Amino acid sequence: MSDESESLKERVETWMVGQMPIIQMHGGNSVVRKADAESGEVVVELGGACAGCGISNITAQNIQSDLIMTFDEVTDVQVKVPSSGDHGSSTVEGGRGGELQYGDEGPGHF
Repeated sequence: MSDESESLKERVETWMVGQMPIIQMHGGNSVVRKADAESGEVVVELGGACAGCGISNITAQNIQSDLIMTFDEVTDVQVKVPSSGDHGSSTVEGGRGGELQYGDEGPGHF
């Protein structure tokens, strides 16, 4: 699966787009903020209806474990989920871009 011509961030973004039907089905969206092949660290943010969603922590855990299993160089995945508020398609559209704002409620949220 690894293509040396693509960066880890590009490959993770492509992987996330493949996961988008599941996330979008619930009105959510995502963006890859960081993917460092050297450190193994990946940071993904969820937006849209993921804010305040009761199953967003399960989605985050699934993304974490799937990324670690899918990409050999990934060893640490942080999935950040907004705790509340409206973060629609203008913030994270199609798995790309935007600025999200977060609360500090509960684990996995910031």
